[in-house]
Amino acid sequence: MVNLSPAKGLPFSDGIVAGSTLYIAGQEGTDDSDKLAAGGIEPETTAALANIQKVLKAAGFEWKDVVSVTVYLADIHEFGDMNKVYKNVLPDPKPARATIQAAALVNNARIEISAIAVKRK
Repeated sequence: MVNLSPAKGLPFSDGIVAGSTLYIAGQEGTDDSDKLAAGGIEPETTAALANIQKVLKAAGFEWKDVVSVTVYLADIHEFGDMNKVYKNVLPDPKPARATIQAAALVNNARIEISAIAVKRK
C-alpha cells in the first residue's frame, strides 16, 4: 500500500494506492494556496478536477484509469453547469459516476469530487 501526501495537514491522505487501485479522497475546487476558485461552480469544478489530476499523476495514473467518480454538490441545481466542465475533462469512455447534493461542504465549497482509478492490464 502506498500513501500519497497528507491532505494539507488534515487527518487523511489525498490518495492511497492498494495493489493496482488508487482511491482519491474528495477534492474541492481549491488552488495551491487552498482558496476556493472564484466564480462559482464551473471554476470550482475545473479546480477540483485539476486537484484530482495532481493525485493521479503523483501515483502514476491517468484519467483513462479512472473507473468511478462521486460528485458532491452544495446545490443540485448546478448539476448542468458542473457537467459542462466535467464532460470536457474526462476522456471517453466516461467512468461510472454518482452525483448527490450534500447539506453542506467544507469551506463553503460548491463541489467536492472523489474518484477511484485502476491500472488495467
